[in-house]
Amino acid sequence: MNIFHDANRSQIAGRRRTDFILHLLFVLATSVGVIALSALLIDIVIDGIARLQPSLFTEFPSRKAEGAGMKSAIVGTIYMLLIMAPISFIFGVGAAIYLEEYATKGRFTRLIQLNISTLAGVPSIVYGILGLTLFVRLLSLEKSLIAGALTMTLLVLPIIIVSAQEAIRAVPKSRRDASFALGATKWQTVSRSVLPSAISGILTGVILAMSRAIGETAPLVMIGALTYVAFLPDGLTDSFTVMPIQIYNWLSKPQLEFKELAASGIIVLLVLLLLMNFSAILLRNKYQKNV
Repeated sequence: MNIFHDANRSQIAGRRRTDFILHLLFVLATSVGVIALSALLIDIVIDGIARLQPSLFTEFPSRKAEGAGMKSAIVGTIYMLLIMAPISFIFGVGAAIYLEEYATKGRFTRLIQLNISTLAGVPSIVYGILGLTLFVRLLSLEKSLIAGALTMTLLVLPIIIVSAQEAIRAVPKSRRDASFALGATKWQTVSRSVLPSAISGILTGVILAMSRAIGETAPLVMIGALTYVAFLPDGLTDSFTVMPIQIYNWLSKPQLEFKELAASGIIVLLVLLLLMNFSAILLRNKYQKNV
């Protein structure tokens, strides 16, 4: 008995040592990422805090750093989001509802699902090439705000579809069965039972997809979004710029003053991303309490 008892104690001690070592490795790996991110953020704040003034929001870009701002880039980003959000929501959530609630499960549906999941991981530059071919050249939309918004809509659609499908799939089958038992039609069940239960996950996915879109530069560069815009777009067919492109334009200049402006622009972009992510958390918590 003592031999078996000693063997069990040694096994337990070995497992505890292994758990401790793995825990230490995980903490170390996490610390490396957190420290690197913190150092990067501190460096950006130090460089850009002095330029974070009201003129950054009220002035247009200029060849002189003293009077330069990113008003056109901020407004262009907001306009693009206002166009993208309803289009992406309608088509993305509509596709997810069809695939989960109406489509017959078969080889063709699995093929569509595989393609959507693959598109969610495609590099953004590919969507820029697609937008250049489809919207700029084929539809002759040129370097316009609507062309940029539609290109970015293509970028986020697979992400929204996948996240909306996961949210719809997470709704218990018992809710659907209870709705059908009360005599509800398929659409009444989907609209009044399934979607209210899944709306928190759907909205979270949409907002996070929008957050990714406003930080992308490659697709907009491909379709020819301008790096210097000293005016506000008056319509969907006007030229435009967005914050990441304006930041890239400042970083490409050799003067130290423009580097500081780029750092302040990064701070503004990060704050906007944090606000969007925070709003996603608030919406998720609000609707989870109501369900």
